[in-house]
Amino acid sequence: MVTPVREDTAAGLALESDVTSGQQRYALRHRDLTLTSVFQPIFSLSHLRAVGYEGLLRAHDIFDRPVPPLDVFGDAARQGELHYVDRLAQSLHLENFKALKAEREWLFLNVHPGALADSYHAAAFRAHLERLQLSPRRIVIELQAVRAEDFDKLAEEARLFREQGFLIALDDFGAGDSNLERIWQLDPDIVKVDRMMLSQAAHRTEAAAILPGFVSMLHEAGKLVLIEGVETEHEAQLAFSCDTDFVQGFHFGRPSPGTADSAYAGDRIAALAQRHREHSAARERLRANRLAPYLHAFGRAGERLAQGEPLEEVCWNFLALDHAARCFLLDENGRQAGRNVVLRADRAGHEARFLPVADAQGANWMRRPYFNAAMESPDRIHATKPYLSINEALPCVTLSMAVRIGERLCVLCGDIDWLNEPES
Repeated sequence: MVTPVREDTAAGLALESDVTSGQQRYALRHRDLTLTSVFQPIFSLSHLRAVGYEGLLRAHDIFDRPVPPLDVFGDAARQGELHYVDRLAQSLHLENFKALKAEREWLFLNVHPGALADSYHAAAFRAHLERLQLSPRRIVIELQAVRAEDFDKLAEEARLFREQGFLIALDDFGAGDSNLERIWQLDPDIVKVDRMMLSQAAHRTEAAAILPGFVSMLHEAGKLVLIEGVETEHEAQLAFSCDTDFVQGFHFGRPSPGTADSAYAGDRIAALAQRHREHSAARERLRANRLAPYLHAFGRAGERLAQGEPLEEVCWNFLALDHAARCFLLDENGRQAGRNVVLRADRAGHEARFLPVADAQGANWMRRPYFNAAMESPDRIHATKPYLSINEALPCVTLSMAVRIGERLCVLCGDIDWLNEPES
């Protein structure tokens, strides 16, 4: 049932109370449509609760049939009313967010580029916030990447919003025209990773391997990361594992007129954390079992090397193992002494594709984690996480240990092909 409530003088709109399932919300009529708003919760995986809500437009025609928001805005663009309808949506979201009585959460607002650049619209928007006693710090302005020729204007809008206290989110990052340059130009507080990236990670192993590094890169750029479109348990586990800050999607909470079911979402996040711990422990056990024969053979090679035997002689037992690739020796400055020691004849064929880097004699590996770990703790064998080997552009794990040969401290290294991660 929809009944008039009052005239909103700030926006010049007739706002109405829509009571559905016991939740009061406001609606308005525009042409032949009734517009209102719902909110999709945004959860912090660390806090185990909703920290924000994204306002989403809902529309029904005169026969109470739902009309997709894209159709509403598409028709508004054709009628030359895009900014006006965008402002209607913002007004609805502000009114309904206030009615939620959410005291500490953010409101995420999608803003069409240029909609608030107009001084009249911007003034009306600020007046609306003041009347509702909503601080700009409670509002996250979501901006979408636009064509390159329009981006300077969008960056200026972002700067003005930020100066007024609003937070800025870059929406749908990883899709369309978005690229890293957009991060530097917009300087958003939050980057919303497009659902397509998560979907690719859920179906392709190589994409799943890239996603954590992508999130880490955004973190290093000083941005909080929100992964949107999390719909399945598998996608939720991927999002959790890649250390994203926030998640949004049907798996945690669907759009609704009211606030999130905190207990439901908290239980789901806690279950994700437990499965992540179990999965990580199982993977570590499998990894340890996989490395065990290599560690044993490598340790024996180090002992023999310290006793004065030549490198070419001590590595054979290690290199005879199925996926052992090469051994090499570094001096105390990380400089490789001599060539790589390789056993299998087929290795030469693989390395021929990377002939310019095949001869590593004299190369300096001081930047590599395996060299630094060995020099910092010379009393044990170290194993790296899988990384891309420069020798063949394949996944590799490197074992290393500091060995004293006479008066010299050297670092013995052994590479293991790591084409398939162990699965729990």
